[in-house]
Amino acid sequence: MNMLKIVAVPMHKEGRKFVAIFAAIAVALSFVWMPLFWLGVGATVWCYYFFRDPVRVIPQQPGLVMSPADGIISLIEDVTPSEDLGLGVEPVTRVSVFMNVFNCHVNRAPIAGKVTHVVYRHGKFLNASLDKASEHNERNSITIEAEDGVRIGVVQIAGLVARRIVCFVREGSVLGAGHRFGLIRFGSRLDVYLPKGVSPLVAVGQTAVAGETVLADLLDPSRARSGIAE
Repeated sequence: MNMLKIVAVPMHKEGRKFVAIFAAIAVALSFVWMPLFWLGVGATVWCYYFFRDPVRVIPQQPGLVMSPADGIISLIEDVTPSEDLGLGVEPVTRVSVFMNVFNCHVNRAPIAGKVTHVVYRHGKFLNASLDKASEHNERNSITIEAEDGVRIGVVQIAGLVARRIVCFVREGSVLGAGHRFGLIRFGSRLDVYLPKGVSPLVAVGQTAVAGETVLADLLDPSRARSGIAE
C-alpha cells in the first residue's frame, strides 16, 4: 500500500484560501515568538486536514441510499418533512449524521438523480446534535429524485462552530450516487429523509462514511437494523 496516499489526502479547493490564511498567520507569529509559530503550523495542518477530500468507493448496487456525510448517526426518528423539501406532510424516517470538527466535511449525494429543490434558510447556530437544530439553525434543503420517481431529502445544517454552508448544485442538476454536492465549514449535521415505509439499515451511535455507508435499501424497504453501543 502506498503510504503517501494515506498521509497526503487530497484537499478540496474550498479549503485553499483558509489554509493560505492560516499559513500566513503562522509566518506572522514567527516574528513575535517562535512557539506561537509552531502553534500556527499545527493549526494550518489541522485546517488542511479539515478540508480533506479523500477518494471513496461508492457501492453500485441499485436502490441503495448512501450516507451523505462522515460522522456519527445521532438521531433516527419519524418526522414530518420540512416544507422546503416538497416531500408532502406524511411522516417519514429521518436519519441524522452529526459531524465534528475532525470529520471530513465534503457532502455526497445519497442517491443518483435530478435535483428538484434547493432552498437555503438563514438561522441560528445551535448545537447541531440537538433535534431542534433541524428547524432553527442555518440550513440548506435539497431534494433528489431518482429515475423511478423516488425522492430523497437531504438537509445541510450548520452547527455551533459552522458558519458557512456551501452547495455546489442547483435545481435541475443531475447527480450520481456518491457525487460531491457541497460541504459545511467547521462542524455540522446532515439530515436524510427516507421515503415513507423505508426502514434504516443503521443504528444510533454508528459511525458513517460519506458515499460508502448504506443508510437504507429502497428495493428491500422493510429490512431494518437495530444496534447497541458497547
